[in-house]
Amino acid sequence: MKDINIGGAKSVDYSRTTITELMIPSYANFGGKIHGGILLSLMDKVAYACASKHSGAYCVTVSVDNVDFLQPVEVGDLVSMLASVNYVGNSSMVIGIKVIAENVKTGIVKHTNTSYVTMVAKDEDGNLETVPPLLLKSSTDVRRFTESIKRRKLKKDLSQAMDEEKNRFNLDAEIKLLNNQRCELKLD
Repeated sequence: MKDINIGGAKSVDYSRTTITELMIPSYANFGGKIHGGILLSLMDKVAYACASKHSGAYCVTVSVDNVDFLQPVEVGDLVSMLASVNYVGNSSMVIGIKVIAENVKTGIVKHTNTSYVTMVAKDEDGNLETVPPLLLKSSTDVRRFTESIKRRKLKKDLSQAMDEEKNRFNLDAEIKLLNNQRCELKLD
């Protein structure tokens, strides 16, 4: 039986969610592989379901991090999106998603990507809603929670550094970065 509430906190297992779908020909891109947009849509759906189960509220996507397609997904593969709440803030939740594709004929299973989706809970008026704390019951739960804290800090630091770079932009200095790059410079 799943832990529903322990002191208001909900366990990772409480909202763990899996969506599995057969990849059909209409999902294929011009190269015959499953279009990345199809996988992104499924990831957004599983993130919503997982976050809504944890929060008990309507949730919206704020950001998607680390969408690196490691291996192609083929028509006929059975794709599973495995989602769990890795971190909670006041109204936000980081949902970790592991995507696996199984060739149903051969039984070969491959990990195609892992991504992190930040969701926020909203009330019926569209205002942010406080979410329950996350009950960490294993070393894996603790690792994922702390990794999320570190990932948030790195993302914030990178955003600030890029803002500083934009503000310091000097065309003459930046042109040097274009040496040995695959571009042609033709300024008006």
